[in-house]
Amino acid sequence: MRDATDNPFTPGSDTLPEVWAGRAAQLRDWTDIVRPRLLAGLPERGRTIVGEPGLGKSTLVRRIAARAEADGAWVTPQVRLPAGADPLKAVATAVLRLADFAGLSASRERRIAEVLDRVRQVAASGISLTIDRTAGPEPYTALTDLLVAVGTAAVRARTVVLIHIDEIQNVTDENALSQLLISLGDAITATIRTDLPGGEVRDRSLPIAVYLTGLPEFAEKASSRTGATFARRFATTTLEPISDGEIRLALAPFIDPGWSVPDGAGGMTAVRMTADAVEALVALCHGEPFLFQLAGERAWYAGHSAVISREDVLMGWEAAKHEAVAHVERILDRLPAKEREFIEYMAAAEPGQRTATAIAKSMGYSRAANVGPFAQRLDTVRGIVSRGRRYAFRHRALEAYLTSNWPEQG
Repeated sequence: MRDATDNPFTPGSDTLPEVWAGRAAQLRDWTDIVRPRLLAGLPERGRTIVGEPGLGKSTLVRRIAARAEADGAWVTPQVRLPAGADPLKAVATAVLRLADFAGLSASRERRIAEVLDRVRQVAASGISLTIDRTAGPEPYTALTDLLVAVGTAAVRARTVVLIHIDEIQNVTDENALSQLLISLGDAITATIRTDLPGGEVRDRSLPIAVYLTGLPEFAEKASSRTGATFARRFATTTLEPISDGEIRLALAPFIDPGWSVPDGAGGMTAVRMTADAVEALVALCHGEPFLFQLAGERAWYAGHSAVISREDVLMGWEAAKHEAVAHVERILDRLPAKEREFIEYMAAAEPGQRTATAIAKSMGYSRAANVGPFAQRLDTVRGIVSRGRRYAFRHRALEAYLTSNWPEQG
C-alpha cells in the first residue's frame, strides 16, 4: 500500500511534490496579478525569487509554470544555469523552442528569419559572438528581438509566455549577467501597437513573464551592478520558512478523507495519518520545505499499513536526520565569517537578551552600530533573522540546530 511508486513526498528541487505546503501568496501573485495584467496588455515586472537552500524557490516556480501551462501558456523548460555557463546560450536555446512552438520557424517574413538565424548562432556560441561585429547584432539584442517576436505571436494567440531561469547566482561574469538582464528587461518592457474596435490604436505590453530564482546574494549583486534599472524591471521576493499552520493544512487530506493510492487490485484506497503523526512532522521540520518533504518521504517508507503513525514519523526521521543536519550546515557554511559569528552569538544568548548591543558586545565591539551591516544582510538579504528591539530567528531550523538538541527527537 505504501511503496516507492505512490509516495507523494518528494524532497529536492528537480521534482514537483504532490503534497504542497504554503506559498499561497506567490501562487496568487501569478493567478491574480501577473497573468491577468499580461493578458490585458498591461506592463508587469519580472519576478526574482531568492532564498537560502531548501526553501523551495525552484519548486515554487515549477508549480507556477505547471499551472500556467495547464491554462495554455507557452512555457520554457526550467533553464538551470551551471556555474560558469554562458547564460545567453542557455536562454537562447530555450527561446528558440518557444519560437518553434509559436510557429515562427515557418514564417516567411525576412526579418523573423534573420532574427532566428542570429539567435541560433547565439545558442551555438553565446556571448563570444560579441567579438564578431560583422555577423549581425549583439547577442543580447538578437535575443531581445526574438523574445519580442514570440511575445507578439502570443498576443495574437491570446496567451502568455513564461520563462524560468534557475540558479541565476551562478552567472559570475558581470558582462554576461548585464547582457542577460538587459535582454530580458527590454523584452518585458517592450510594447507593440494594436488595433482596437472602432479604429482606435494603442500601445500594449507584451505578455512575457520572466521568473529568476537563485540564492539571496544574486539580488544584491544585480542591484549593485545595474542599480535602479534592475529594481524597476524585476520585483524581488525573499522566501522564508513556511508556517506550522501551512504544514498542517497540507497534511489535512491525510486525516480526512485520506490520501488516495492504488490498492494493487485495480482500485483505490486511502492512506491516513494520525493527528500526533502530523504534529511530529511539524515539530521536526521547523517550516523548511525540504525538511518537510524529507521527513514525509521517510515516514511513508517506515511502514506499509494504511495509517502513518507517530512511530512511523520518528522511525523515518532516524534515517533522515543526518541529511537534515547536512542541509542546515550547508546554510551555515555559506555565510561569510562575520555573519556566521553574529548568528552563533545570537543563538548563544537567551531570547530576551538578543539585542544588537548585547550581540555586539559578545563579538568584541563597543557599539551596536559595528554589527549593523551583518545584521542588515542577515535580515534583508538572507531572510535568516528579524531585526527589532530584540532580534529573532526567521530561519527556525537554523535556530533549532544552534539552540537545541535537534535533530534528535524530543
